Amino acid sequence: MKKIGMIGGFGPEATLDYYKLLIGTYRKEIKDGSNPEIIIYSMDVNTLLNLVANQLWDTLIKWLVDGIEVLDQAGASFGFISANTPHIVFDRLKELSPIPLISIVEETCKQIDRLSLRTRVYP
Repeated sequence: MKKIGMIGGFGPEATLDYYKLLIGTYRKEIKDGSNPEIIIYSMDVNTLLNLVANQLWDTLIKWLVDGIEVLDQAGASFGFISANTPHIVFDRLKELSPIPLISIVEETCKQIDRLSLRTRVYP
């Protein structure tokens, strides 16, 4: 079974939401009472915000890749980051990651297209 790796902590509520969603989705598909294997590495939101505010992109990338490497070393088969802000540097992270990464931004856009959702402008 593949192990899911999640970089969390940038919004603990979002981390929890993703955790619950992963378990709920898994239980709908696999009806044997088991749970998916999920590795969560919680990183410091203040470090993230400081690096972004100061536009220290190379440092941000290295710091995030270090976190992704923790997931890899823990046995994650693939990973994702449960916050939007780090996606500023997602393309570079994907290149440097030792495991495949899923972009929550790209997946959201795909779902919007699948559902043919459009922006509604209110007067």
